[in-house]
Amino acid sequence: MIKINFKKILLNTLSVSIIFLIDRISKIYILKLAELENSVDFYLTDYLNIYLIWNKGIAFGILSFDDDYIYNIISLLIAFIIIVILIMIIKTNGFKKHCLILILGGALGNLFDRVYFSAVPDYIDFHIGNFHWFIFNVADIFITTGVICLIYAEIFFNRKKDE
Repeated sequence: MIKINFKKILLNTLSVSIIFLIDRISKIYILKLAELENSVDFYLTDYLNIYLIWNKGIAFGILSFDDDYIYNIISLLIAFIIIVILIMIIKTNGFKKHCLILILGGALGNLFDRVYFSAVPDYIDFHIGNFHWFIFNVADIFITTGVICLIYAEIFFNRKKDE
């Protein structure tokens, strides 16, 4: 029988909600700037600009299509993956659970935008000289951090178990 720990559920829900809210607040701020300025294109440092684009694809604009049918299929696939991540969070403990919570919070932020705006606003433009990395947002930072930490956990934590 599964023992339900409401304190942990509440803490996990709060963590996901905070990640989602940080993402929402940052996007609302950028979108309000775009509304006032008619565009968002700010030079911040030699390595960082704020430049608003609308991403209809998945991570870093991959699989961008103008076809609504394909867009909807990708959105449904993302929703399914979010459900799988939620199940994994329920079944996982420790460090891996926190990594999955980062991924879930960011994924929910981007899925919200896909549903509400039919695209995800990306605005963080990291570059070195003329080489620009993909433009991304705060949700992408949480997702990427969670994935990198999961990879780290798989490599180093599982190695200790094997030894």
